[in-house]
Amino acid sequence: MWFTRILSAIVFLFSIVFTIPLAFDVGGRTCGLAFSLSLSCFYFLHSVLRLSTPDRSRFRRALLRTVGWSQWIVIPTLIIWSLNKFSVDSDNSSGWVEKAFGGKATHNPSVREWLFGRKGLVETATVGSWDKILRWSTPVFQLCEGFCSLLVIQAAGAITKHLVNGERGDSWMMAFLVVSASIISGSCYFLWRVTTFPVIDNIDAILIGMAIACVIFLCVWGIGSGRGNPVESALLFAYITLCIYQIFTDYQPSTPAEAVPLPYQPDFPPLPPIIMASYTTLVHALSTLPSTIHSAFSFLVAAIMTITPSVIISLAYRLFVFYASARIIPAVRESGARALSQDPSLEDSDGVGQALGFLSYFSPTILIAVYTSLLMQHFASASADGPGEWWTSQGGDAGGNVWRWANVGFTMALYAVELYLGKGDDTMLTSHWKSD
Repeated sequence: MWFTRILSAIVFLFSIVFTIPLAFDVGGRTCGLAFSLSLSCFYFLHSVLRLSTPDRSRFRRALLRTVGWSQWIVIPTLIIWSLNKFSVDSDNSSGWVEKAFGGKATHNPSVREWLFGRKGLVETATVGSWDKILRWSTPVFQLCEGFCSLLVIQAAGAITKHLVNGERGDSWMMAFLVVSASIISGSCYFLWRVTTFPVIDNIDAILIGMAIACVIFLCVWGIGSGRGNPVESALLFAYITLCIYQIFTDYQPSTPAEAVPLPYQPDFPPLPPIIMASYTTLVHALSTLPSTIHSAFSFLVAAIMTITPSVIISLAYRLFVFYASARIIPAVRESGARALSQDPSLEDSDGVGQALGFLSYFSPTILIAVYTSLLMQHFASASADGPGEWWTSQGGDAGGNVWRWANVGFTMALYAVELYLGKGDDTMLTSHWKSD
């Protein structure tokens, strides 16, 4: 059972991470949105099925297992359908419903095109609404990331306080000082990397200076007043640095790599002849494989190349802080530190735990929305900088990183309020933390 769940989760993550950006890159903006919407609908219906059927039913287990394994067929079918019906290179003379089902022309072609044609009523009501939802949810996801990051930072600070005040407190304190110093040193390195980027203008430099000055002031205030500790301050400094780094870079080298000269061919092979002969035979066998396998391999490489490191790192970080917050919030409110090892459930006595448990059923749909929102934000930033003109030519927004800057200010303001209202041993976010 556990193997099936792990395999299903791996397939789901692989399909989301690789196929959605491929749909955007190959088919265009509308194609990517249509594929993302179809995926989210499929997993939303799967979540509704899990939520509406009894847990102990054998029929439920069999049905959920069947639906879970069907994603191997559903996901390739959806991406082929999206590329065929919504790609920028597809035929615009007929509606997608007619091309999908092979229907004949109706008595009133104008009505058919108005309802089911390209940019018709159906497409506007579905794909257009999904586009607006993702645009409006971008600030929500960004600010939730800042709040959850601050919650994780506060929880880490509470745990370190408990360890330092317990047995072998001096050893823990020295270890945490070393960890904090390492985090700050790494953050300073990435800040230095930011200063070498050519895209920074005077306004960006002023914003960076203000953010760094504010976060240093908050760190010194927290440590000096006793309401924070070095670990909290180092993690807050690191998160602000991460936000700034995400605004100005795509995690690529600041200078293009120089051409590497061809290696010198030695007179003698680097390995024994039997190994070299086996290697040559293997390469020859691979070269004789059917063209479909080579096409599949090329398709996989193309899917991987469409993913930018910034989006993957942002997605991984958001998943981490959201998942950690889903376990921290019930522990802070009611259950104590033991709740960290338990997933939120609808059977929790706490209302917040029940709400988080309800949202956990729809985590695949939320993940798809978060990832698609990150991709759209990345395309908008690239379009604002010049290389991504195809995004604006298809109606994409080029708003840039306004909400990332807003998240930086929101996170520091919330931490300042916490320091102002908190006591020496308690904090606003983790004042009810129990270390039972």
